[in-house]
Amino acid sequence: MRGGAARGPGATARRRPGAGGPGAVGYRWTVRKRRRPESRRRRATLRRRRLGAAAVALLAAAAFGGGAILAGNGGASGGADDAAAAALPQLPRGGRDLLPDYRLVAFYGAPQSRELGALGIGTPRRASARLLEQARAYREGDRPVMPVLELLASIAASDPGDDGSYRLRQPHAVIRRYLAEARRRRALLLLDVQPGAADFADEIARLRPYLREPDVGLALDPEWHVGPGEVPGQVIGSVDAATVNEISARLAALVERRRLPEKLFVVHQFTAGMIARRGELEARPGLATVINVDGFGDRANKVAKYRDLRPHRGARLHSGFKLFYGEDLGLMKPEEVLRLRPAPELIVYE
Repeated sequence: MRGGAARGPGATARRRPGAGGPGAVGYRWTVRKRRRPESRRRRATLRRRRLGAAAVALLAAAAFGGGAILAGNGGASGGADDAAAAALPQLPRGGRDLLPDYRLVAFYGAPQSRELGALGIGTPRRASARLLEQARAYREGDRPVMPVLELLASIAASDPGDDGSYRLRQPHAVIRRYLAEARRRRALLLLDVQPGAADFADEIARLRPYLREPDVGLALDPEWHVGPGEVPGQVIGSVDAATVNEISARLAALVERRRLPEKLFVVHQFTAGMIARRGELEARPGLATVINVDGFGDRANKVAKYRDLRPHRGARLHSGFKLFYGEDLGLMKPEEVLRLRPAPELIVYE
């Protein structure tokens, strides 16, 4: 249900990196045990610091400017001779099937500030190096790992801006920079959309040139999709399954038309109402559709949230799991994550 979820006496809130702009805020609600007052004070300090960082970050982003979108059609290697051009596009680390052939490990964030997530700590090269180190722990048997750079492409804000959209857009120059780094690392780029009061479709249309590429996927962040009169961060946003299905249908058609390899398509969720009528979600040919469970806290709460929100058997949707370097109490180790049932196909670090 748009506008938030009921909060009991154990509910807590936090400002989350992922909202930006002058005065930008972001909240994550999750139900768990009360913590000590000292811990609550520490988290309040963290929220204030992130709020300031997000404001500075998006002011800096505005200075980057736009420019041309892509030089050529890219591909996994960034260049092609006549023989490669005649072949079907491949995934960065080979093949055309993403899941279950690979396990995906991602860093989430934006480069303007470390407060926006793990991907924004240091240069793209340094962040991707840390991602590769983290990803190595998830190699299991003969199943290889595919690294993923999840970049915030539309960032929800508390300020409506000139157009009343409550969102700011990542400059094309930044997106191109992370696409180049993803290709250097033989990784996927995943463009994350927090539309604010704008429509998902409008934000995705701007990203279409990137989505034509064989190594670029799409993530929807319904928490930051609000209705008329609502402000991101003051309510928990949502999306209807019909909207997700419309987006996935267009993305699948793009994959088929351009003969692309299987494309990553992610929908984030941490409350039951965040995806209205979730049982109506459709799995599309050509898409590896993942429901990524984003709850944070201690291990017991994270595992319970995962059990509640993971796709049920037979849904033909894949399970994802998010870990928070700063907010989780006792960060789960990779071997603990892999013991979840079913084991997540996508693991995202923020």
